[in-house]
Amino acid sequence: MRISDLIAQYIEEEIQRSSGSVHLSRSELADRFSCVPSQINYVLSTRFSPEHGYCVDSRRGGGGYIRITRVKMTRGQLLMHVINTVGNSIDSASAAAFISNMNSNDILSESEARLITAATSDYALASADKSQRDVLRASILKRCLLVLQ
Repeated sequence: MRISDLIAQYIEEEIQRSSGSVHLSRSELADRFSCVPSQINYVLSTRFSPEHGYCVDSRRGGGGYIRITRVKMTRGQLLMHVINTVGNSIDSASAAAFISNMNSNDILSESEARLITAATSDYALASADKSQRDVLRASILKRCLLVLQ
């Protein structure tokens, strides 16, 4: 198992143990896993982002901390959160992460997730100019989620 997987697993276990929110020290985590603090930053940005259903607050420095909270929302709240977070443009990987997270949290059914993934895929947008695909993808994703709300 890679170090980033171990760090993510540890953080997820701590969040579950503490009922959805945890305060951690970046330097203590780095010491615990014998890695540099930038490795912790990498895990936080790739595994604990809003697309994955987390809110991360942090303060650097001597008394710094990281607060990671698993966001718990109703279906309508989460759909509106995603719509507002997407903005005017979204790449394929980020769209897929949002959709997967919503499916994992039972916000989208398996068939809804598959349909939206297909509609926002690079394959579906292949006839569009490459420079406009992410803009179109964001528009399609938001429209699909608005219809489901």
